[in-house]
Amino acid sequence: MPLNFIALGAGFALVYLAMIATGRPAEGDWLRSAAKTAATIPLVTAGLATGAPGLIVIGLGLGAAGDWLLSRPGKAMFLAGMAAFALGHIAYALHFFAVLPPKPPVETVWQLCAILVFAILWRSTEGWLIPHTKDLRWPVRGYAAVILVMGCVAFLLPAHPQTHGAAFIRLGVSLFILSDALLALNLFLALKPALRQALSLTLWPAYWGGQALILAGATLYAAPFGR
Repeated sequence: MPLNFIALGAGFALVYLAMIATGRPAEGDWLRSAAKTAATIPLVTAGLATGAPGLIVIGLGLGAAGDWLLSRPGKAMFLAGMAAFALGHIAYALHFFAVLPPKPPVETVWQLCAILVFAILWRSTEGWLIPHTKDLRWPVRGYAAVILVMGCVAFLLPAHPQTHGAAFIRLGVSLFILSDALLALNLFLALKPALRQALSLTLWPAYWGGQALILAGATLYAAPFGR
């Protein structure tokens, strides 16, 4: 049954990707909003069906709400969508904190490199992003800080020999952060329409795939630890 929900979500994700590829206008389009949200709601249902950790399911639900809100026109909707996603990142981070050992080890150099990359990306936003956000600079700064914390905690999770859950979580979180960076470029920088569409075609699979991998990874990771 959970695989059916994942397949349903993937189907709607492809429908939404096709809408982007055909250049269907996004502003105020109810069908695009519906397809986008319908792609992520089944991930929430799959999480409930598999007994995924509660905070992960909450994070997915907040992401689905954010998908709807960000797809609607107006500054108020944008801020509400950003807040929903920020709370979703916080839910993920709280879950990752909860399953961390008292002294989390950095087992590989790649973990350290990833954390360093996240920190550099966060710091670099003051140069390439914040100057373009105008009166949204502090909400964007706050959102970027939340992402940084969530990503770093995810990469501190120790691996378990019986599962690839930690690897799935790390890949999912990386894709999610990539999608957020691409979305920031699309929203705030004056880019040509063709480049905007290319970024949208890239960020959507990264976002949806990242969410699905976080769900799968957190479910697998919880099993051997009894959490």
